[in-house]
Amino acid sequence: MSTHDETANSGTTEVREGYAFDTASLARWMEANVEGYAGPLEVRQFKGGQSNPTYQLVTPGRRYVLRRKPPGDILKGAHAVEREARVMGALAPLGFPVPRVFGVCTDDSVIGTWFFVMDMVEGRIFWDATFPGVSNEERPAYFAAMNGALAQLHGVDVEAVGLGDYGKAGNYFERQIGRWSKQYLADEEAGRDPDMDRLVEWLPNNIPAGDESSIVHGDFRCDNMIFHPTEPCVIAVLDWELSTLGHPLADFANHAMMYRMPPDIVAGLKGADLAALNIPSEAEYIAMYCRSTGRASIPNWDFYIAFNFFRLAAIFHGIKGRAIRGTAASAHAHERAEKFPLLARLAGEAMEACG
Repeated sequence: MSTHDETANSGTTEVREGYAFDTASLARWMEANVEGYAGPLEVRQFKGGQSNPTYQLVTPGRRYVLRRKPPGDILKGAHAVEREARVMGALAPLGFPVPRVFGVCTDDSVIGTWFFVMDMVEGRIFWDATFPGVSNEERPAYFAAMNGALAQLHGVDVEAVGLGDYGKAGNYFERQIGRWSKQYLADEEAGRDPDMDRLVEWLPNNIPAGDESSIVHGDFRCDNMIFHPTEPCVIAVLDWELSTLGHPLADFANHAMMYRMPPDIVAGLKGADLAALNIPSEAEYIAMYCRSTGRASIPNWDFYIAFNFFRLAAIFHGIKGRAIRGTAASAHAHERAEKFPLLARLAGEAMEACG
């Protein structure tokens, strides 16, 4: 990701117009629901976050993070902040790197929408998938840390952590393709795209045989993680809005899609000199995951890539629609919306690579 994009998405700003709420009402809720809370309370808004508006809550002794549903009309089932809070709360006792969740509010009268409050984890976020500022010697360890965290997630016993009902088990690709196709087709204001139209027809007829189910993050990228301030260690995985029970290979391919992702869309490695940077190749990264999860290989890899580019294109199509309607959370939503056709084209290219 470019320096411009990192600057645009990093840090906080004054709460943007249309996203303010009653700070005194929130403070009263925190006094009643957040252990150890002590005001006064200052609220700032994080620059990043295209979907669920995210705020930094500053008190004299501690900083917190609040995630809320966006104001205005939203699609049914979207922006489920309560699900984010639930999965992080279930994973924390296992030692999986997630922030501590202090409380969830489903009372719209407090700030206007549902929200949850979690701990603010201090560390480094890499918006650029080449991990600038990290030495060549250490860079492979950062990739191993990401790969290992995702493998750990996929190995979680969902029944044991109380997430057996977190999603529907089985037929993940069929359900996801149907969901994102329906959302894409329903948002008429955002328009249609020929590559997306072809994928809507092709994907459901080319799902690989075999089925698996695990917790899937849904958006596992380097910029959705917080790394230790000085060590190659993931200390918090963020942005669980798309998490559910699903196929682990879909989730891994979504993460490994960074190898084919242009860096000006989201954190991607396309065009980077991997050898010069001492970054594992795509094949090496796949082999690393296979070793951690006991797999011999991953057949039908291009299908998984096509599916994930399609899904991301559908998400950006949704951002485009919200930008048109004026309900997008990010000040840079229009820039994201402009990338939708390119994502659809990349999905189409992966589809064609399947033969």
